Amino acid sequence: MADSDRSSDDISVDSRAVCWGVTAEESTQDSKLQFSEDEETLITRMFNLVGERWSLIAGRIPGRTAEEIEKYWTSRYSASE
Repeated sequence: MADSDRSSDDISVDSRAVCWGVTAEESTQDSKLQFSEDEETLITRMFNLVGERWSLIAGRIPGRTAEEIEKYWTSRYSASE
């Protein structure tokens, strides 16, 4: 069967992502930026102790990367400075 014969049901795409020109992977990454209250508290406390050492902070939060922590912090707090 040729690729052009496939129905639209065979293609798995996040329609919200396509509408905004964002890939499904980027859409998934944005949803990961939802932090729990405990994570937010820990990030704030760690930042006050060690500053912008994102990898050190991420090491205390299972499943989070330094990039996610930094992106969260800058999106949340850089505008208020």
